[in-house]
Amino acid sequence: MNAPIEPRPAEGYAGDLTPQQAWDLLADDPGAVLVDVRTEGEWRLIGVPDVGSLDKEVVFSQWVTGDGRPNPAFLAELETAGVTTDQAVVFLCRSGQRSIGAARLVTSAGYGPAYNVLEGFEGPVGPLGARDQAGWKVRELPHTTFAEPSR
Repeated sequence: MNAPIEPRPAEGYAGDLTPQQAWDLLADDPGAVLVDVRTEGEWRLIGVPDVGSLDKEVVFSQWVTGDGRPNPAFLAELETAGVTTDQAVVFLCRSGQRSIGAARLVTSAGYGPAYNVLEGFEGPVGPLGARDQAGWKVRELPHTTFAEPSR
């Protein structure tokens, strides 16, 4: 078992985790769930986190749709995916920004603790214009190509 996870404090949700802390939480807490809130286009083009080695599945629910509009069915999709109000929920987006809104929303709806993954899946744009400096992928955490989730 890893050392206790110490999230960075945040307003409106349980806190921010580094990608490695998020992985460790998912590994240590059998009930914790990872929710990827990027768009379907991002999942398909860039890839997705893979938590299969932890005997878990990623929940995919867009925070905003491909046209940039908020997803009005976000909470309903989490519920349909089996996310419950009494489990840790770890939110991941591209760079750790959209997932803050998701963590705040589910916290206000009674879920949680809810966490945001700092750096996101790809991290911020680096000095050469690429997203190759930080994030889940750069930290070499498990990831794969997108496969249509079973519904």
